[in-house]
Amino acid sequence: MEKTSPKFALQVKGLNKAFNGKPVLTGVELGVPLGSIFTVLGPSGAGKSVFLKCLANIIQPDAGRILFDGSELTFGDRASQLEFRRRCSFLFQSNALFDSLTALENVALPLEQTADIANEEIQRRSLEALRQLEMEDYVGHYPAQLSGGMQKRLALARAIVTQPELVLFDEPTAGLDPLRRNAVFEMIAKYQRQFGFTALIVTHDVPEALVASDRVALLNQGRICFEGTPAEFSASNHSVVSDFRDSAAALQRSLAAIRISDR
Repeated sequence: MEKTSPKFALQVKGLNKAFNGKPVLTGVELGVPLGSIFTVLGPSGAGKSVFLKCLANIIQPDAGRILFDGSELTFGDRASQLEFRRRCSFLFQSNALFDSLTALENVALPLEQTADIANEEIQRRSLEALRQLEMEDYVGHYPAQLSGGMQKRLALARAIVTQPELVLFDEPTAGLDPLRRNAVFEMIAKYQRQFGFTALIVTHDVPEALVASDRVALLNQGRICFEGTPAEFSASNHSVVSDFRDSAAALQRSLAAIRISDR
């Protein structure tokens, strides 16, 4: 029986980006299956955030192609950019909530910017997004009045209010303790399945990503050096993969050797 090729929500072909002559991305190739949770792993400084900002149309790449739903994204084309913003959302590492706006006003902002609908419909959809993320009791609260976990949920409510097909997550668990990291990945997995969007996450949190993701890739020195299932990543003998994946075990061995030498 012939194997059916997956349908991709997003395809990246030969993506390059340099700053002041220093290469950051060098020929990135990637395919994100429709309806999946896809995580790009990599150490700090590997170019993960630059890669995601190129996809989000925030940074213009120097070369390469980005295809969304089979159509190439064109930089400089305002109509194309608005269409992409309507169908996709970006959840920033810092949440990027507006301190001077209430929870309801923060969530309503993307609809006000991208949707040609009445104010009453904007309010209805914004309230519904807050309700779906169990934030309906905090519509009048400002971000500073919310806990870190609630701010993350508020940022996700704002990301999904436009009913996006693709949501990009930039280091969603940065600076969080293990329990809160688990809660964030659980939140992403829960709502991705509830709303049916494709999720692309960049992070360096290996254990949580392997549990939550359908597929993972490893970005190293500006290139994708591995792409596959979490099980394939866990079993890979690729030297770069094992060095990144097993860094805690390597530290344990180094510390054991130090303790032995001190005896």
